[in-house]
Amino acid sequence: MTRKALLSVSDKTGLLEFARQLIDLDFEIISTGGTKKALEKGGLAVTGVEDITGFPEMLDGRVKTLHPKIHGGLLAKRDNPAHMAQLREVDIAPIDLVVVNLYPFKETIEKPDTTEVEAIEQIDIGGPSMLRAAAKNFADVLTVVDPADYEPVVSFLEAGHNDLAFKKELATKVFQHTAAYDTLIANYLTTEAFPEKLTLTYEKQQSLRYGENSHQKAAFYRNPIPTKLSIITKQLHGKELSFNNLKDANAALNMVSEFSEPCVVAMKHMNPCGVGIADNIEQAWDEAYESDPMSIFGGIVAVNREIDAATAQKMHEIFLEIVIAPSFSAEALEILGKKKNIRLLQADLSHADEAERFETIAVSGGLLVQETDRQVEAAPSFTVVTKKQPTAEQLKALQFGQHVVKFVKSNAVVVTTATKTLGVGMGQPNRIDATKIAVQKAMAKDGYEDAILASDAFFPMDDCVKYAAQHNIKAIVQPGGSIHDKDSIAMADKYGIAMVTTGVRHFRH
Repeated sequence: MTRKALLSVSDKTGLLEFARQLIDLDFEIISTGGTKKALEKGGLAVTGVEDITGFPEMLDGRVKTLHPKIHGGLLAKRDNPAHMAQLREVDIAPIDLVVVNLYPFKETIEKPDTTEVEAIEQIDIGGPSMLRAAAKNFADVLTVVDPADYEPVVSFLEAGHNDLAFKKELATKVFQHTAAYDTLIANYLTTEAFPEKLTLTYEKQQSLRYGENSHQKAAFYRNPIPTKLSIITKQLHGKELSFNNLKDANAALNMVSEFSEPCVVAMKHMNPCGVGIADNIEQAWDEAYESDPMSIFGGIVAVNREIDAATAQKMHEIFLEIVIAPSFSAEALEILGKKKNIRLLQADLSHADEAERFETIAVSGGLLVQETDRQVEAAPSFTVVTKKQPTAEQLKALQFGQHVVKFVKSNAVVVTTATKTLGVGMGQPNRIDATKIAVQKAMAKDGYEDAILASDAFFPMDDCVKYAAQHNIKAIVQPGGSIHDKDSIAMADKYGIAMVTTGVRHFRH
């Protein structure tokens, strides 16, 4: 008996050659609409679906394959005598191979001017139905959803194999494909921030050499609809990125994207070790480097302006894992490209205000979802709670410190000037230890005489204020809100420190 293959595809890559090979293997080709026309134009004999069903395409093509003569041929179990007898009774022929890929819903909604009506018209109904039916019956029906599988399928058929594992692999790919397709539709239509059913889908970007440690396997997945501010960037130079590289680079990119003035961020183990702002990127690099010349070694650096030759030359003098920038001058590329192991990434920072709205964190047995912390507090919103008023220069430094501390792992305390970090205390189980680390690292740095201290959360006791005051910190910014705020305020007044509160906490666990 001649085997039957049903072909109905949106992506016609390699279709004609594949159909020819199927015909050479004694398959009868059944097809629909545009696929049928493409095959006939290529000189192939094709049976129309309407010739099988006895019904024409209806409702502008919305109904064509939704028919028992199609789905009966897909779902009948060949080793079930009752199923096969029923097919014979109603004159339905088994279909042995289904090649379907779906209407281009993703490509449609990626276009900025697509209307909802246009998007909905690209929701495929018949395609997923056929794929799911065939995949459910994978023991008897081969399913092909990806043109990359044409060659393996032909080899499988030519060899005359009946390898159930191969069929199951193809069927699994079908359900992954249709699940991702439906997820895109659901997410497009969903208006709730936190729906009762959260559906997510990602596409594999690449396998990674290993995860956080060499004994952990890992892979990198991307959003199917590209995010405008994304670590999936153009790599201009260097070896493949690792799991930890990607995490650090993402943190650096998100941080530097929030600064409007020329800024350099040096990141190490998901924490900023040096941040500098200035009138140009070379000066910003100097500020960031001077923040912590030791920790920046082997770090990830992100900048929000083009890297010029002078800045590149300074970067070239130390070991850096990654440099991320909107662009590199030709001279800068030549200078940095001499270092074999450095990775140079070009990232579009022009859409910083369109960063992802939500972030997800995996936990055992589930997933945490929250809005991304994109809030930035400016000096005009600060509340002065002490007798001592901050100077204009201190207000600039307090604003800068508040901006930096939100990107530091909690408990977090930073000591800064108006243009650079001097000391960063991060990830401590108590706030006084974080304060001591930040202050001790800052004391030997140029500019410490003008230093301020920023805390990501309120002070539960007055010990941090006292320690800062005793080590010549002149101003402090913190959220406020502790039942012991009055103690910290009194301590600041005792030492003549200016302290402001923001009313906003920026924990980063």
